[in-house]
Amino acid sequence: MELAIGIMLGCCALGAGIAMIAGIGPGQGEGYAVGKSVEAIGRQPEAKSAVTSTMIMGCAIAETTGLYALIIAILLIFVAPRQFVNLLVKAMGK
Repeated sequence: MELAIGIMLGCCALGAGIAMIAGIGPGQGEGYAVGKSVEAIGRQPEAKSAVTSTMIMGCAIAETTGLYALIIAILLIFVAPRQFVNLLVKAMGK
């Protein structure tokens, strides 16, 4: 029983770590978008407000991926282990 609980807790921690890998993509994407918007503003300074508002909207949408990954990781660390252990205990009849 203790081994099964340990395996479940380890898998939850591993899943949370894997979920946080999803935070790399938004960081790279947002950096690329900001770099390209700075280039665009450098070429056409009069279009600064349009480029900036579009960039901020794109960065906000890209950031949701990282936030979803963070929520999944938090759930896997704090909520899932308790649920899995309770399910295991009920299944074993103890």
